[in-house]
Amino acid sequence: MEEGMVLRGKAHVFGDDVNTDYIISGKYKFKTLDMDELACHCMEDLDPDFNQRVRPGDFIVAGGNFGCGSSREQAPLVIKHAGVSAVLARSFARIFFRNAINKGLPVVECDTSQIVDGDELEINLGAGKVTDLTRGTEMDIIPLPVVMMEIIREGGLIDYLKKHGGFRL
Repeated sequence: MEEGMVLRGKAHVFGDDVNTDYIISGKYKFKTLDMDELACHCMEDLDPDFNQRVRPGDFIVAGGNFGCGSSREQAPLVIKHAGVSAVLARSFARIFFRNAINKGLPVVECDTSQIVDGDELEINLGAGKVTDLTRGTEMDIIPLPVVMMEIIREGGLIDYLKKHGGFRL
């Protein structure tokens, strides 16, 4: 993750209610624990070509209730291993949201209705802004609490705790 928490990449747009089985189908989770192998199947039920189109730093952009369904931790890990630098959505399922933070995957709540597949985006997590560079528009994001930003910056909860030995108050 870049210093200052500024991310840049292309948007891969999906709709509402993208559940964790769409993110990574349950049929794969018992075949391997290799996240890079599982990442090859990320989003394949909604976009069979996603694995070929996604580039390191790109974004998944969705509507409401992203990550609903089961609480599998593999969902945010697979997204991260696919090279996606953040997920933007109008809203997230609570368990997915927390799992993403714990795994070091930025989740950004904002109005995604004007973002089109392929748009070049820049997200400044510190400033709380998403800029659609393709359309020349800017939108505010719901900022993450400081402790969540620190967890993401460290690469996830385990890495954060290893470095700091606990939560800094």
